[in-house]
Amino acid sequence: MILSLAHSFCLPPPSRSRISSSSWCRANMAGGGHNSKLMEFPHLVSAHKEVMVNLITSLEGRLDSQLLPSSATVPPDVEYYQNQSGSSQGTLSIRRGIPSSAIDFILASWLKLSLPNGGAMNITNIQGYLKPSTDAPHFQFELAQCSDTFFILFLDLIPRKDIVLHQDYFKTFYKDNDNKLEPLRQKLAKVPEVEPFFSSSLNLRSVTSPTASLVSFKCEENEEGIERVNEIIREEICPVATEVLEYWMEKCVLEEGRNGNVSDEEKSFLEKRDWIIKSNAIEMDLSNSMPLQFGEEVANRVLTVIRAAFNI
Repeated sequence: MILSLAHSFCLPPPSRSRISSSSWCRANMAGGGHNSKLMEFPHLVSAHKEVMVNLITSLEGRLDSQLLPSSATVPPDVEYYQNQSGSSQGTLSIRRGIPSSAIDFILASWLKLSLPNGGAMNITNIQGYLKPSTDAPHFQFELAQCSDTFFILFLDLIPRKDIVLHQDYFKTFYKDNDNKLEPLRQKLAKVPEVEPFFSSSLNLRSVTSPTASLVSFKCEENEEGIERVNEIIREEICPVATEVLEYWMEKCVLEEGRNGNVSDEEKSFLEKRDWIIKSNAIEMDLSNSMPLQFGEEVANRVLTVIRAAFNI
């Protein structure tokens, strides 16, 4: 779930197509405290780039005053990196929260990964991790472009407590009558091309919420299919992801009294749970895939920065 959720899963499924039209999500190319390479997104279809710029712009519009610049955490040779041939490339931005903020860090990245068949896969990722001074969920958005017409999406607010044992927590963040998360998940599920995606990662499946969108969508491999993919991302995914992000910022980050609402015992529990989730993602996923794509030297350089930010 960190940087490369879908790395092992981009195998083309049966194709389908449908054509519709409209435009919802157009974004300004603002960079804020992130590095300029991050905002380029050079290998994406147009709508994929738009949704990433839109989400990052929304984040910085609401939370910029609570965040340190990425350059305070990420050195230049990790802001952008590649393997010797340039066939695999990546960027990394990590903006830590100021001491008074509930935000631990905001991570944003894109990866272009070479595939054995000579093709390439592009993964974009935004994560918002909160401090143990609050029990509010983390934010996760990842969109993997496995080809021009086949994508995998992971969108969720990651729960930080057992939602069966803690029913008040479940109701507060996932089940209240004014909660939009389940209707938004259902909206995406109704798109004809969208299908459930079952990750082989048990670690990933163990931490998602009931309102998570973990789906794939596939269109015909032609110009009409590429047009339809852009429409799905622009018309369906972008507005849904933006609403989930806005809900997370309003309910989990900015709501008065939310930060500092946990006891010392709860804080210790949250620290341990967060550490296990982040540690599993790095050691079981990234530690295996990064050296294969970028070589030991580059992978170690990038992983060292991520481990330090995640306190692993």
